[in-house]
Amino acid sequence: MKILHAADLHIDSPLRGLAAYEGAPVDEIRGATRRAVENLVATAIARAVDLVVVAGDVFDGEWKDYNTGLFWRGQLARLHEAGIPVVLIAGNHDAVSEVGRHLRLPPSVTMLDTTRPDTVRLDHLDLAVVGQSYATRAVTVDMAASYPVADPALFTLGLLHTSLNGRPGHEPYAPTTLDVLRSRGYQYWGLGHIHQREVVCTDPWVVFPGNTQGRHARELGTRGATLVTVEGGEVRSVEALSLDVVRWAECQVDISGHTRLDDVWDAARVALEAAVADAGTALVAARVRITGRSALHAALWREPERAAAEVRGLAAGRGDLWVEKVRLDTRREAELDGELLEPLVDRARAAMSDPLLLAGYASRFADLRAKLPHELRVTADAVGEGAPPIGSEAHVAASLEGSLELIRSLLEDEPA
Repeated sequence: MKILHAADLHIDSPLRGLAAYEGAPVDEIRGATRRAVENLVATAIARAVDLVVVAGDVFDGEWKDYNTGLFWRGQLARLHEAGIPVVLIAGNHDAVSEVGRHLRLPPSVTMLDTTRPDTVRLDHLDLAVVGQSYATRAVTVDMAASYPVADPALFTLGLLHTSLNGRPGHEPYAPTTLDVLRSRGYQYWGLGHIHQREVVCTDPWVVFPGNTQGRHARELGTRGATLVTVEGGEVRSVEALSLDVVRWAECQVDISGHTRLDDVWDAARVALEAAVADAGTALVAARVRITGRSALHAALWREPERAAAEVRGLAAGRGDLWVEKVRLDTRREAELDGELLEPLVDRARAAMSDPLLLAGYASRFADLRAKLPHELRVTADAVGEGAPPIGSEAHVAASLEGSLELIRSLLEDEPA
């Protein structure tokens, strides 16, 4: 018996702000969640799986229009025509969608109940699937504690959208423990909510498959689903499958010892090529971080726009690579004489550690921020930028740090 376990599809997840990026492959990235779902369905059919289970967050909240629901129903219809049943639960994002709750599903698809733990038996597989959908976005109780104990005559799979005992970057929904999961006697727990793949336990198997498609620069690396093979009522293998069509990558470029700017661009090219090779057929969306102690530190910081342009140019005209951002994180080989800079550094450091002072500076950005176009005001999280919103206290602190590096670099310049 083969079971394909997926979660966190987030179909049509909005990636606002992409238009602000020069040369961004907007259409490819915005359509990536759909293409990943198509890969999920195609894989299920090609592998002739016996069952597909989805552990929540098919959608990303309320739909913009019905096309999101129609797309999902069309993919489920493909599985129905192939004779592959689907069992799924609603996650916290699905619970927000009023329209999604009333979507008509093919007869071979079962959405588990929101009011209590629900069980679906597939007698021809000697299998039971137990789970409960979210009725509201925020579920703070231990849902698993109410799940029924397994029937020893059946292979039992539990579906749960949960943070377990907490994971960084995720809301603590449906918290539970391994002891609670083990007490139910299930052979496999198919979890959702955490976007990073993780095999939590193998006795019994407790698995987060991760999301099917990384949505921004913090969701790095391969994304997909998990193929579970069962023989004789026991899990025989658990295989991670790659389904993503856009691969977010961070490329570290260490320029320690380099003395020519051309060497920097060559090192960046090597790092980017490695990321492309690792991604297979997926489009690579790369964040390049230039690091190390180097005599080139001042030259890079004096013209950060040139550094960004040179690295972005390495992806120009390619269909398999886009450079999302270039960050300078270099250090000079030897520190400058601090006599001239010391008062300025002390003042900047004091400001960065004083919330009241930062708030005062941040208020001066209010009028400027109001005049910016919407795509520049949108928060960094919307596109996975990882930077603070313009005019925030965190933005002021980061700007002070960058300003110090610029001043140091200018003072290192002979004409300066």
